[in-house]
Amino acid sequence: MNELLLQLRVLPSEYVCLGTGVDMDNVAYAEESYRDLWVAAFTTAGVKGNAMRAGYDAATKYEVDGEFLDVGTINIILITNASLTDAAMARALITITEAKVAALQDLDVRSSYNQSYQATGTGTDNVVIVSGNGIKVTYTGGHAKAGELIARAVLESVKEAVKKGGNYA
Repeated sequence: MNELLLQLRVLPSEYVCLGTGVDMDNVAYAEESYRDLWVAAFTTAGVKGNAMRAGYDAATKYEVDGEFLDVGTINIILITNASLTDAAMARALITITEAKVAALQDLDVRSSYNQSYQATGTGTDNVVIVSGNGIKVTYTGGHAKAGELIARAVLESVKEAVKKGGNYA
């Protein structure tokens, strides 16, 4: 990937890469808006082999010099026209995570390691937030309209991505 981007003359400071084994035909998209504000979530989800419940399941991978094998992940890319402050972007990570967990609970995705636990993620999940140049937003928690829109878009896109992948019980 780095070689390709160097050939395209894209600097490392100008891109972010997410890895997944999910077929990109199964990417899910959801958008929410209110007045002059919109958010969109693009999600891929592979949960069949390594869904887990954080804090309950033991890790099965040990990283050595950046190398380990993984079989699934949930990647969420959230894009908004709002100009998010650093604090709003940091809080959006919590809102996104809460919505992802709610989607997994709604679908009753179970831990791959202990079926008595509901999964909270895969252990390799990633989030990218792309802020826009629109209205300034300083808070993205659940009591704010921006947080509500983020949560709704992520909830819908995670549910759709898991279903599209056909990889949950």
